[in-house]
Amino acid sequence: MNDATPPLELRISRMLPATPEDVFDAYTDAEKQKIWFSILDERPGIVEIQVDLRVGGTQVAVWGPDADTLFRETQTFLEIDRPRRLVTESTGSSPDGMTMTTRITITFDAEGDGTRMTIVQTGFPVPEIRDFFVDEVWNGALARITAYLEGQ
Repeated sequence: MNDATPPLELRISRMLPATPEDVFDAYTDAEKQKIWFSILDERPGIVEIQVDLRVGGTQVAVWGPDADTLFRETQTFLEIDRPRRLVTESTGSSPDGMTMTTRITITFDAEGDGTRMTIVQTGFPVPEIRDFFVDEVWNGALARITAYLEGQ
């Protein structure tokens, strides 16, 4: 019997109202991200994003409601196949000092008049963190990207 537990992963998929190129660009372009990151917030917070979109390059995002409550994420681009696929290694930290590294694979598939964006993220340390990412992080991000694309 093997005692090794498989890595915890999430899989989430959403239809978005734009072409794969537009969805890919909304997800990877720093200026577009700065817009959708805060699009549904009642009060603007802090959002700083830098993107070097090339294999081996990074995306660094720092955000939060105020300077004392900042989240930080650095994604290293492992694979870029615009507009079909993006693979990154993500290391994030929360204001309480918790850090975590995961692998994120995103596909952008044309479907009807839109794009099915599918995210697979692996490497969660416990099911509760994975579930938080499904319920809060990714559902929130996808709602924001959808609102951004609908406003274009």
